[in-house]
Amino acid sequence: MSGPLFDRGRLRFRPLAERRNKVSIEADSPDRPPGGLSAEARLRVAEAAGAVRAARAAGRAVILAFGAHAIKNGLAPVLIRLAEAGWLTHLATNGAGVIHDWEFAYQGASSEDVRENLARGQFGLWQETGLYLNLALAVGAHAGLGYGEAVGSLVQCGGLDIPSEEALAEEAAELAAGRPEQAAAAADLLAVLRRLDLSPGFLAVPHPWKRFGLQAAAFRLGLPFTAHPMFGHDIIYSHPASSGAAVGRTAERDFLAFVAGVAGLEGGVYLSVGSAVMSPMIFEKALSMARNAAHAEGRRLANFRIFVVDLAPPSWDWQRDGEPPPEHPAYYLRFMKTFSRAGAPVAYVQADNRAFLSGLAAGLRS
Repeated sequence: MSGPLFDRGRLRFRPLAERRNKVSIEADSPDRPPGGLSAEARLRVAEAAGAVRAARAAGRAVILAFGAHAIKNGLAPVLIRLAEAGWLTHLATNGAGVIHDWEFAYQGASSEDVRENLARGQFGLWQETGLYLNLALAVGAHAGLGYGEAVGSLVQCGGLDIPSEEALAEEAAELAAGRPEQAAAAADLLAVLRRLDLSPGFLAVPHPWKRFGLQAAAFRLGLPFTAHPMFGHDIIYSHPASSGAAVGRTAERDFLAFVAGVAGLEGGVYLSVGSAVMSPMIFEKALSMARNAAHAEGRRLANFRIFVVDLAPPSWDWQRDGEPPPEHPAYYLRFMKTFSRAGAPVAYVQADNRAFLSGLAAGLRS
């Protein structure tokens, strides 16, 4: 028998305007590669730029999966320029990456002081972030959008179209027999709107810093931007507007879109930047699914390059020595163990994500 559930209605949310942020996108966005790249890392960056250039010249995929710190470090403008220039075919991040990107587009700043706010029970309890992102996911799930696409639409369009409760109730009833999933999405959105007591019509949500929004840029360009959250990991799940069903629908759609991207990776490049868990975990499942379908069709999926970027110093030569034994600490570096099993060449780059991505952009420009 399950125990009692926490009532999120007991929580008190404060406006983002009251929050002290540690990063300003206009002040902290890098214009040039920062120093600190080793000679070996510079060679790897050049190698990655060459691989990306060759892949795109052949019309092949280039997938960039990145952790939230790439956004927190102000790299959205760099990634937007790469996307606009056609160097990337797919972007993927975690739930925190979505949140930081949205907050930058909304208020030009992000990254609260976790230690300070956690001590007083205020960490993550911010009204606009919880309300607008959860509402975007619920509206997006009803519209058949993915997680990243739903948030990108919110930013790019400057708001959300809120249907009436009556229309949603009718839709849920009419579609229950023939299209139960769409009926359920309508019912879930109806439940969210009733909790929030929102009026139907266009809900304007201005984003004065939209030019810094990577999800908005991807939506504008028609570039797949998939989000791969884990429930309970992100601050938006604290808000009463959160709908687990909406999160699940949009995240599942994004995972399948990611698998479709990996399925087209033959002759392409996979860049995993600053993601020790999310990127390797979704990649290995996606690759297995894509190869299963390819084998059934008489095709192979093995000719692609992988570049893994992280700050951890290398403690094992994966190319020369293969997989380390379980008693070696390197065995538990998930990002390298997983990618080394992919059956494709893997290059590890010890570098700050700002240095790598800015250096990659500079290399592609030249």
